[in-house]
Amino acid sequence: MMTEAAWRLSIFLLVFIAMAVWQTVKPARQAPLPRWRHWRGNLLLLLTAAATVRLIMPAGLAGVAIVADERQWGLFNQLDLFPSVTLILSCLILDFAIYWQHRWMHKFPLLWKLHKVHHADSQVDVSTGLRFHPIEIVLSLFYKAVWVLVFGMPVLAVLLFEIALNAFAIFNHANVRLTNKWEKYARFLVITQRLHRIHHSQKKSEMNSNFGFSLVWWDRLFSSYSAQASENDRQIKLGLRQSFDANKNADLFNMLKMPFAKK
Repeated sequence: MMTEAAWRLSIFLLVFIAMAVWQTVKPARQAPLPRWRHWRGNLLLLLTAAATVRLIMPAGLAGVAIVADERQWGLFNQLDLFPSVTLILSCLILDFAIYWQHRWMHKFPLLWKLHKVHHADSQVDVSTGLRFHPIEIVLSLFYKAVWVLVFGMPVLAVLLFEIALNAFAIFNHANVRLTNKWEKYARFLVITQRLHRIHHSQKKSEMNSNFGFSLVWWDRLFSSYSAQASENDRQIKLGLRQSFDANKNADLFNMLKMPFAKK
């Protein structure tokens, strides 16, 4: 029987490989750096963040959910709801929480210093969905843990949400483009690649839109939805306007120290 870690890794690899093949066969935009040079730094940053989280909270978010269940903490442990209802509500609440986390990462200067490591990548592709500073990942973990404890979310909901969050981060950062027909329908439900590239625009007004990682509903509900950039999808300038050398930007050490740089 597969463990929780095995399930997460298997689905992660499946989605990553599928989107990597797609963007290799039919890329939406030309890449300024060789794939391996670009991927190496982003994947090393992912491993660094994963190791940091493992040291700080070995049991992860699932462990928090187990503690909440054992001690009957949280709202859902006090209500007599159908398990399926609790599961769906928990996933929706966590997605709502991540939407606001993302907005706050852009709004507050100290948080932006961390999050700009993600936005500094001008070559947005599947690996960009994994490019987050370890401190940002740790803060996100504690932030989600509070929601899990307050609502008493079940372990299954936490696992399903974490798997979905990783999968969507890979999906909507991929250097691909849905056909106009599929794009039209998909963006009623989820954040597509075109919508998320607007979020990675160098223009601040566009960068401060489309904050959702999976569902597009929160952006529509809280007036942060942007359907079209000022330039077409092939011409949007991605990344940050500050001068970041492409090679240095792909280096692990430079990414780790970026939040502490003066500019």
